[in-house]
Amino acid sequence: MHFTVALKLNGTTDRIGVDAEEALITILKVKTGRPEASITDVRRHNRRGDARHPSRAVAEDTP
Repeated sequence: MHFTVALKLNGTTDRIGVDAEEALITILKVKTGRPEASITDVRRHNRRGDARHPSRAVAEDTP
């Protein structure tokens, strides 16, 4: 399964895409990569909507 995580980091919002078996694992993967971020939403990948507004991968660094 693929999940999209919405988060707030340094006053800006962002979306990250993560492959995981369940939502809790998804949150833990994102918090491991970006511990200072606040998780605002976790949802299953929406093929149509996420194709229009793609999310970043968890491994990418934000400037």
